[in-house]
Amino acid sequence: MALQSFLRKVVREGSLTVRMPDGSQFELGDGCGPPVVVSITSKRWAARIAANPGLVLGEAYMEGGLVLERGDIYDFAEVIGRNSRHRPPRRAGLLERWWLDWRLQANPRAQARRNVAHHYDLSVDFYRRFLDADLQYSCAYFQGPGVPLEAAQLAKKRHIAAKLLLAPEQRVLDIGCGWGGLGLTLAQEAGVRLEGITLSTEQLATAQARAEAAGLAGRASFSLTDYRDVEGPYDRIVSVGMFEHVGRPNFQTYFDQVARLLKDDGVAVIHSIGRSEGPSFTQAWIAKYIFPGGYIPAMSEVLTCVERAGLMVADVEVLRLHYADTLRAWRERFNAQRAEIARLYDERFCRMWEFYLCLSEIAFRYRGHMVFQLQLAKKIDAVPLTRDYIGEAERRLTRPHRRAA
Repeated sequence: MALQSFLRKVVREGSLTVRMPDGSQFELGDGCGPPVVVSITSKRWAARIAANPGLVLGEAYMEGGLVLERGDIYDFAEVIGRNSRHRPPRRAGLLERWWLDWRLQANPRAQARRNVAHHYDLSVDFYRRFLDADLQYSCAYFQGPGVPLEAAQLAKKRHIAAKLLLAPEQRVLDIGCGWGGLGLTLAQEAGVRLEGITLSTEQLATAQARAEAAGLAGRASFSLTDYRDVEGPYDRIVSVGMFEHVGRPNFQTYFDQVARLLKDDGVAVIHSIGRSEGPSFTQAWIAKYIFPGGYIPAMSEVLTCVERAGLMVADVEVLRLHYADTLRAWRERFNAQRAEIARLYDERFCRMWEFYLCLSEIAFRYRGHMVFQLQLAKKIDAVPLTRDYIGEAERRLTRPHRRAA
């Protein structure tokens, strides 16, 4: 049958047994690793998976059409991910690329707002169930084995702060400020005047409430603003985990705006998920259920836009498995809180998020995903000539001078 033929071509490593709705079963892989057994509950689900596995595998798990009988969903995703190198790379013609870019990723303002609401306007109580206490929803920075998530997220913020070369009273823009954690840290530890923008009403309300509670409302402000509508200028610009939502057709607009907003002696740090294997496509299930309008860029797609905007790349750093370890920590915390999350939403929602967290972790372990941090400037001497200042600034920030608002 079509599904069996497809899977035999793809799954060559590991130990996967697939049980079909007619009672038959077939085994895949070389027998190494923990055995995983899945059953497909109907002929309809089997046909749909065979026709469009990239979309329907996740749907089948969400809807109960794919059931784990041995192992869990991460074990299953790990087998599939480990075998991804056996699948031929996907190529698209110009017409398909045009359709994907301009129909799915153009992200005009109203659509960008709807896309953000789809994911980020979920209850903050939900995100508190598996994120760290500061609500950092981006790649942590693990400086050694066994580092707790909270410490790694704080290290990430201070690593970025060091690259920004902050000084008191500088005007700083945070594009895609989330629930305000990074911005409040910069305002408190470096004494800057922070302006954070988001398109999520839930994130905005939380960020504003946190600023008030911390006594930082006079130093850190947040607003519901599209990055294309910001005025400026700013001494520093930072963006963490937002560029993935810009959409490929808007890359040049984004960096032109960064260049327009940044003062001549300014510095910007852009932190984004990237692809180490070159340009590709947003995974179909992720695009439909998790991040509509999103696209993970290859650096080759980004750097040309940076250059055209008149910006200089002062530093590039690639974080490889840091996000895989971050996602593992989130997945473990999610599983520990699963019953409470099901009460907040429902069982289908839990399975959707389980699949998302597993699929994302696998992308960093096996599918060439990584995180890059670009430090950008306009002047050649805006940043020190060696990287020693980064470690020195991080050490200073471990015992910061706390400022009042």
